Amino acid sequence: MERENFRSRFGALMAMAGSAVGLGNLWRFPYMVGEYGGGAFIFIYIFCVFLLCLPILCAEMIIGRRSQSNAFGAFKRLAPGSVWKWTGILMVVTPVIVVSYYSVIGGWSIEYLYRAFCLDFTVNSQSAADLGGVFGDFISSIWAPLVCHTIFLLVTMSVVIGGVENGIEKFGKIMMPMLFLIVVIIAVTSFYLPDAGKGLVYLFKPDFSKINAGVCVAALGQAFFSLSTGFGIMLTYSSYISRKDNLASSSFHIAVADFIFAIIASCAIMPAVFSFGLSPQAGPGLVFETLPFIFSRMPAGGFVAILFFAALFVAALTSSVSIFEVGVAYLVEDRKMSRRKASFIVFAVTWVIGAFCSLSFGPLSGFRIFNETIFNFFDKLSANVLMTAGALLTVLFVGWKMKRSDVMDEFTNGGCLDTNVRIFGAVYFMVRYVAPLAILAIFVFNLL
Repeated sequence: MERENFRSRFGALMAMAGSAVGLGNLWRFPYMVGEYGGGAFIFIYIFCVFLLCLPILCAEMIIGRRSQSNAFGAFKRLAPGSVWKWTGILMVVTPVIVVSYYSVIGGWSIEYLYRAFCLDFTVNSQSAADLGGVFGDFISSIWAPLVCHTIFLLVTMSVVIGGVENGIEKFGKIMMPMLFLIVVIIAVTSFYLPDAGKGLVYLFKPDFSKINAGVCVAALGQAFFSLSTGFGIMLTYSSYISRKDNLASSSFHIAVADFIFAIIASCAIMPAVFSFGLSPQAGPGLVFETLPFIFSRMPAGGFVAILFFAALFVAALTSSVSIFEVGVAYLVEDRKMSRRKASFIVFAVTWVIGAFCSLSFGPLSGFRIFNETIFNFFDKLSANVLMTAGALLTVLFVGWKMKRSDVMDEFTNGGCLDTNVRIFGAVYFMVRYVAPLAILAIFVFNLL
């Protein structure tokens, strides 16, 4: 059977950008900005994305297109009979774990989108504490979060079953432009709130005195997480793109789209936070606890709430589709299953793990793994260990295992791309020496 590929460069870019643009941008980035000093964090983040993480993204894409295979098959094909096959196994296992708990958060976006349509966030009598209590009551219950988790996974599976061209690519072409438009509308609305300028100053006037080792490592970790590096997504997607495409250009455009979306998301949230005199340091509860209070107080807040949680749902979905695809691609290509059967198997595994993660906020909250709840355990295991290890092994593979000539051939399209030929030495140096050290810095800091 002929292997599926993306039909167009635009479709490939939208799918890959959709993988990068997700909850990491709309949920995680704004609260990280709030916790780590606003503009100072953004300044370091720009440096991390374009000078450190971009070469890692290029390395993963080189492996994918060179091998024309899934995350497991890629290492088996490029390094047959070696221990590198275990890296391939890691690259398949990690996404399965990630999408399991990711779908729980995606389910929360469904619940809050439903509440927004019911105009729950337009009642001025509700305080911030009341709305925070609503969130706590919801996630600690049994059935409502499980139903939302199930719906989110079913929607994800339905897109992946459609295949690369008719499912993933078409979905990305429609959803990514719509997502950007929605977030821009929310950002423009926030600009017109009283004292919104304070939020913009917080974002774009860096206080360099706040820059320290913690901010630098946090920014690097966020850039690393946001670009979907280290767990086989970009490797799998890049195996579907044409050999005529410019990998350096594609990876740069993905990084730019990811960065712009993160900034726009912050512009949509921080001006509103400052306008209502709230603390930007609300942490992970910023989206589900602080923002509903803001929506309940701002003009046309009910409409803005619908737009925001619709954007949150779409952002979560574009990423979950890409994560889900990694496991499906492995089962289809290496286990010779039909795409439908493979999708149902991945759905079943991720649903079970996700159910335990969801219940860890309620009935299973007392159950601990290494002193962590089930949700936190899988979150920290994947972000601090599995994804970090995957990224490290990726750059080591490209920088030290693959032949330099093969890496250059893939990066420059056989020497046909003059600009890529000129910059190859610098990129290769970053992949070979700088990126491994940066990844080890994240790993050690997270352990400490």
